[in-house]
Amino acid sequence: MSYRFDREGKTHPPQRFISRARTVIQYTVLGLLLTAATNVRPVWGQSLNWEGQTGVFVTPLAYTAASSKDGFGKPIVAFHFLNGGKVLGNFYTASVTVGALGHTEFGYTRDFHSQGSTAGLSPLWGNGFNSFHGKVNILPENFAKQKWVPAISAGFVARTQVHNVGGWIEGKRTNNADFYVVASKTVTQTKKVPIVLSAGYKATNASVLGLAGNAPAYRGRAFGAVAFVFTGPAKSTIILGSELLQEPRDVKDLPGAIVPTTITYAARIVPLAKKKFNVDFGVAQAASEIEPGVNLYARHQFALGISYGL
Repeated sequence: MSYRFDREGKTHPPQRFISRARTVIQYTVLGLLLTAATNVRPVWGQSLNWEGQTGVFVTPLAYTAASSKDGFGKPIVAFHFLNGGKVLGNFYTASVTVGALGHTEFGYTRDFHSQGSTAGLSPLWGNGFNSFHGKVNILPENFAKQKWVPAISAGFVARTQVHNVGGWIEGKRTNNADFYVVASKTVTQTKKVPIVLSAGYKATNASVLGLAGNAPAYRGRAFGAVAFVFTGPAKSTIILGSELLQEPRDVKDLPGAIVPTTITYAARIVPLAKKKFNVDFGVAQAASEIEPGVNLYARHQFALGISYGL
């Protein structure tokens, strides 16, 4: 291997060598993270997302609500709030989810809505809709005692009585659904800071989880999340994370509208894990100008969530 010398006589390896070395280092670090995976599973099992799934804020995790292998777990209830801004108005959800047989969960969420104050646009959003969801864990985390194996689950969300956007334009209530696969893994960079990584793929004909109505057809969309788990004061747990949720680009009955990827930044606080109670605070980036002259003013919106396991 040849090296070049500068005027001071110092050697400099060629750029190709530097690139290869960087790649080796990256894979080595990744390997260390995976082999450091532990059986630690933070409090996700009692934390529901916007639609009532065990998850972060808008994306599901592969973990399921707690239950025994031969019966049902105790219900988990949750409330979420999103300040959608002056155009979209405010959204609220109330959820109940139950785990079953140690590897499944199912539940119901009701979406409520208070209208915004922008004439011409705000009436496109109706009074709310129903969401039914289910999830089955098909591969347990650390299967066969392999600490690098993630949990893998498949699930669905079915929404009914959706009156937003296209439903209002057509004067009828509509339905939409998601069908997804998700993989989640808890790894440990240090003993004190577990890291939760999650990635999934879904087929959906919903726009922004139904909050923007329907897409013209089913689209394949990716989603993912990363979160860092810290020990807080008085043995509390603080989780800091972010999510990406791709959206179908088109909205039914709104030709020319383009919906961007939804991004959230969230903090989850668990005062006492044994009490199965947690509070989520978040900022959601949904949509601003979806087409020339149409601005939804929903790019930095405050969100709040509370989950409690009975």
